[in-house]
Amino acid sequence: MIKEWATVVSWENGEALLSCDVKASCNSCASRSGCGSRVLNKLGPQNTHTIAVSSAEPLVPGQKVELGIAESSLLGSALLVYMAPLAGLFIMAGLFQFLFASDLAAMSGALLGGVGGFLLARGWGEKLTRRNEWQPVIISVGLPPDALRVETFTPQDNR
Repeated sequence: MIKEWATVVSWENGEALLSCDVKASCNSCASRSGCGSRVLNKLGPQNTHTIAVSSAEPLVPGQKVELGIAESSLLGSALLVYMAPLAGLFIMAGLFQFLFASDLAAMSGALLGGVGGFLLARGWGEKLTRRNEWQPVIISVGLPPDALRVETFTPQDNR
């Protein structure tokens, strides 16, 4: 199970709205200059993701929760997102090349197959997200932000 900590934004009627921080390890990697992930992280200003997760336990805004998602669902969704457009691209490019014997036709088929594979993955993805095993679950719940108060005193305060 893949785990990540999130912060509760709101809780209402058994559904919690959670904010997850995006963690980028681009400053600690040795290949900073040639990394594609670093470039993509710079493109988008989004530093947090907000998701809705069912929770029977009442939660307080600011409370930390640990989310978990099964590796199989994550790998399955990545496989669907990447392989469906790629398979569509190669299959349609090969089919158009065979039928029309032209590079322009193969390029058109590749474009058509890539877009078709993307649309197919998007449709399947929407159906698969309704499955319970593909949903993130709350594994553990931290203390509410007001439950623990720490005060420190310096020797000057004791006068």
